[in-house]
Amino acid sequence: MKIANFTRIGFILAAAGSAVGLGNIWKFPYMAGEYGGGAFVLVYLFTILFVGFSILIAEILIGYLGRKDAVASFEELAPKKNIGWKYAGFMGVTGLLIMTFYSVVIGWILYYMIQSFTFLPTSMEVAQEGFGDLVGSQPFTQIIFHLIATILTMAILLKGIKGGIEKANKILMPALVMIIVGLLVYAMSLDGFKESVKFMFAFEFSKISSEAITQAVGHSFFTLSIGMAAILTYSASLPKRTNITQTAFWVVLLDTVIAVMAGVMMYAFVFEFGQDPAAGPGLVFMSLPVIFSQIGTLGTFFAVLFFLALAFAGLTSAISIVEPTVQYVMNRYKWSRFKATMVASATFFIVGVFALLSYTADYGELFTFGGMALFDILDKLTTNLLLPFGGLIVAIFVGYVMQKERVYAALSEFVSLRFFNIWYFSLRFIAVPALVFTMLNLIGIIRL
Repeated sequence: MKIANFTRIGFILAAAGSAVGLGNIWKFPYMAGEYGGGAFVLVYLFTILFVGFSILIAEILIGYLGRKDAVASFEELAPKKNIGWKYAGFMGVTGLLIMTFYSVVIGWILYYMIQSFTFLPTSMEVAQEGFGDLVGSQPFTQIIFHLIATILTMAILLKGIKGGIEKANKILMPALVMIIVGLLVYAMSLDGFKESVKFMFAFEFSKISSEAITQAVGHSFFTLSIGMAAILTYSASLPKRTNITQTAFWVVLLDTVIAVMAGVMMYAFVFEFGQDPAAGPGLVFMSLPVIFSQIGTLGTFFAVLFFLALAFAGLTSAISIVEPTVQYVMNRYKWSRFKATMVASATFFIVGVFALLSYTADYGELFTFGGMALFDILDKLTTNLLLPFGGLIVAIFVGYVMQKERVYAALSEFVSLRFFNIWYFSLRFIAVPALVFTMLNLIGIIRL
């Protein structure tokens, strides 16, 4: 089945939309708070530059040369004697697993966006009680908003590459950037802005632990959407003679800048109003609403605007997360886009219901395994294990399995031999060991 092509700018916006998601605005700031601020940011930026960027180029390259879904692209590019590499393409399943809880979080965001029009909590106690009540005692409300998030994602996917994904990103991405920049400009007028910058960029090496490194590496993959075939699938629709390295650079730049801007903006509000920077996942849903309520009428406007930006970020990533599965079943089983989208959406919706129920008081025990809620299992499994593993597969495939001459031929028109050698070395001897370390650390074999 022929895949419709993106325009170059359409691909950059779609890939950036995939990368710039809840990981940047919801997850990055609270993780920075939990793991020492600048210490975490330093490891994260180092990982993005020397691991994420290298693997992003490699993943784009596989899709660009394969011109098919993830499984078929690995199958097409692998040496004939290594046909087992086609199974590497099933990393796209990771995206569907992520979507099971990602859609739930988008549902929370939509709920808070609507609630912000009429109510903002005036204290942390009220905010904590409200968020705890939503997550722990209102399963039906969560299911409704989870369903709305699913329907919105489906509506864009059903229109395909050109009519849905590219068009949506051309609207949502610029709007997202404008909202974040607007909030950042206001945050710069606050006294807490200087403290926010110091917190985000004051590197205290004593705070760097093996856990912080593991979380930073895993999060860099989460936020760049690599290791789950999303970028690979989009890359199959790139126009011929696309400058792959330049395209990857723009995606990384947009992703990183927005993550840092969101972090600085959020912590400016946090420090201005004396809130806890290590508030965890509830930072967005508890601390910020209280802060916005203290600003007055303008705070309501900021709250709605902020949650709207979060919703945009979530949706642009959501469509990329599901698209690899849609493309695979369309190509392999000749399903229509409608059927493929409906089945994939129904799958992550149903599992997502179980995930949100795992946080509730009434049903939590049914969906808790080994003392961990299903929601947390899906989050930890995908972010800390499956995404780095997918990235490792991509790095090994391009760095060790594909012929070096073929890889260079695809990039040589746009990069110098020196740049290629540096990137190739980074892919083979920095990215691969870093990911192996991350996975060994996760299972407890290596500790700092």
